[in-house]
Amino acid sequence: MSEDFTHERLAKVERLRAAGVDPYSRGFKPTQSSESAKALLGHAERTEPVSLAGRLMVKRLQGGLVFADLRDGRGRIQLMASRSVLGDEEFARFADLDVGDIIGVTGPIFRTKRGEITVEVHSFRLLTKSLRPLPEKWHGLKDVEIRYRQRYERGFIDVETPVLQEIPGGGHARPFMTHHNSLDRDLYLRIALELHLKRLLVGGFERVYEIGRVFRNEGLSPRHNPEFTLLESYQAYSDYEDVMQLVEDLVVVAAMAADRPLETAYQGESVNLTPPFRRERMADLVLEHTGRHAVGEELNDLFEEHVEPRLREPTFVLDYPVEISPLARPREDDPRFVERFELIIFGREHANAFTELTDPIDQRARFEAQAAMRAAGNVEAHPMDEDFLRAVEYGLPPCGGLGMGIDRLVMLLTDQPSIRDVILFPVMKAET
Repeated sequence: MSEDFTHERLAKVERLRAAGVDPYSRGFKPTQSSESAKALLGHAERTEPVSLAGRLMVKRLQGGLVFADLRDGRGRIQLMASRSVLGDEEFARFADLDVGDIIGVTGPIFRTKRGEITVEVHSFRLLTKSLRPLPEKWHGLKDVEIRYRQRYERGFIDVETPVLQEIPGGGHARPFMTHHNSLDRDLYLRIALELHLKRLLVGGFERVYEIGRVFRNEGLSPRHNPEFTLLESYQAYSDYEDVMQLVEDLVVVAAMAADRPLETAYQGESVNLTPPFRRERMADLVLEHTGRHAVGEELNDLFEEHVEPRLREPTFVLDYPVEISPLARPREDDPRFVERFELIIFGREHANAFTELTDPIDQRARFEAQAAMRAAGNVEAHPMDEDFLRAVEYGLPPCGGLGMGIDRLVMLLTDQPSIRDVILFPVMKAET
């Protein structure tokens, strides 16, 4: 990133914040894609207002008008912002947007005199301020290391990302190390799928998921195996509230596929998997069970010792401490906590999800804090990852992310007491 460009974009971020504008906002919900919006016009002159979101690719100022191209996961569409419609202040804000910024716009669709299908911008919101100029020829992601299959579920694309990684990020765990002989370089087996999937959102995909094997160099228990199957998904223009709905749907559909009633039992203890699941803030649960007000790592320790084992029915535990959640968005009303939940059933974590952190400045500060913890001896703290930070600086759209352990879900739905019972060849202790 050139120093002049860095200073210019960072100065814009500071001016926006000083004016009360969040340059990394969330909550905007598109009603159409660029493709469906174009089809919506048909032979009509104008449509009712629609909402779209995507990356600003081209911008042309013509007197009291700004024309721009918006690119989303399905294509591109022209935008037209008018001073007479937006007013002087909002028009100036729109004109000050940079190529690469991710925005949401609302307005009717019409055809220009040249026949170009266009959205007339009646309102807009900056969703992600890009800190890096896009490459000269930006066509979305073209990383030949990543293969993706055109298999869709709810608009999600099933993808495959690297198992061998230079930096094992996306989770708190000790990795396995290996060595690449021809490159003479140490590599790690992945501990999570997160960071490469989020790079795909930067590259233009809007909904991606992967079901893959991950590896964590940890102990053995009825709940833990060093290699296990993980589902991770990332959805642009969503938050952890949307992901809760997705998790409830996944549990119901999985139970149906396993021919398991929603009112069922596990190891002789009854459970009801019918949504909606209970929702409780971690701090409230700890206060209820221990009588203590706590924050930070102390709050998480109290929760794991005194509360988690007692949660038997499906419960979304909300709003984790920021200290243990370096990739999650802070709560706007209390930045000591982040928009994160875990689904707990029978005292076990079955899913972990965030409203993802999209602010690259905050993300760098979080990684630096984690790096200091690693330097102090915490081998499970998240490592610094400059390549991921560079991707986020190009602009990560607001998104919700999910991780769900497939093996534990299978244990629950097949009434198996140990993870070893649902893995064909689990790691076992040596025979004596």
